[in-house]
Amino acid sequence: MEDAKPEWLVQMEGILEALNEGVLIVDDCNRMLFANEPFVEMSGFARGEILGRTPAHFYAGEDLEFLNRQIARGEELGHNRFEFYVGRPDGERVPVVISSRVIEDPDGRRFAVVTFTDITEQKRSEEQLKQANQQLEARQKEIEDDLALASRVQQSLAPQGLRWGRVAVETYYMPVRTIGGDFGVVSPLGDGQLNLVLCDVSGHGIGAALMANRIYTETMSLLEPGVELGDLLRRLNHFVLRQIRMSGFCFSLAAARWAAGGRRMSFAFAGHPPAFWLSPGGECRLLGPQSAVLGCLEEAVAQEPTQEIELSPGDRLAFYTDGLTDVFDQRGEILGIEGFEEIVRTAARRPMEEMKQSILDQVAAWRDGPVTDDISLVLVELR
Repeated sequence: MEDAKPEWLVQMEGILEALNEGVLIVDDCNRMLFANEPFVEMSGFARGEILGRTPAHFYAGEDLEFLNRQIARGEELGHNRFEFYVGRPDGERVPVVISSRVIEDPDGRRFAVVTFTDITEQKRSEEQLKQANQQLEARQKEIEDDLALASRVQQSLAPQGLRWGRVAVETYYMPVRTIGGDFGVVSPLGDGQLNLVLCDVSGHGIGAALMANRIYTETMSLLEPGVELGDLLRRLNHFVLRQIRMSGFCFSLAAARWAAGGRRMSFAFAGHPPAFWLSPGGECRLLGPQSAVLGCLEEAVAQEPTQEIELSPGDRLAFYTDGLTDVFDQRGEILGIEGFEEIVRTAARRPMEEMKQSILDQVAAWRDGPVTDDISLVLVELR
């Protein structure tokens, strides 16, 4: 093959040998006229096994068909670049980027200068990244499945609407994430009593949901024997301070209880937004908290934390968490308790079944952007 080399190639061999990349010079019949040392080392073949050969000597089947299409494309365009491999005698495949450019010598003969860049490390990194991504995707799927299960459990903690004698209850719950830190109880416990508890745990997400779940369990264990509402607040506060002991954690709670007939209601709030007591004539009174938020201070619960009111037929009550009041419009103004009170007043003109949706729609119309906090709403009417 030395005799077949054009003079220009003989003059260029020294330069081509000095390159770090593998280089082949191929004639217009696809015969290899020159292979530099980096290519020889890359291929694993002796130089004499390479020179004078065509691709058909090293490739077959679909690989050869693919390579021939790329060669044809390079001849048509005058250049080409693609990923392929260099096969070694032991069957190993070295991944490479092949770049080709067609040149014409002074005699008008066409040759191709073909370079081979070894991308073994790149491919190894890509494979490692692919495996890492697969592991992350599998882990993400596990987390999503766990969150879906947690969401179903969380939904079981949401207050449920019911009809208890002359008392009708409508409820709504939506966590800002898959799971949240609100929970509610609306349940007849014991003879002739209906209990309502609405709790808002600080924070969002998994940690808040776990806290809410634990406090919910403790709350239910206290409600079952009919613990007085003020004592309920004290015991829950003591439980969190002694058993959970987390710095910066707190929770608010609203508890109400109706006696037989539903006309007499006792209530005890701790750091919770005030409930609204609406009469059929449009009057609205606030039932504010007597105690501070729980979980921070030993003396958070007031000495006389429980109050009682007498309800009349047609009276309605709205209990909620601050996800419905701490919302902002486009000007950055907060809706607040007063703004939410006006929304509740307006919605109360509607039948009880429509009041809940009207409140949610009006808050959504005020809010600029997505929901940023868990939302719980409980409406009660004495009929």
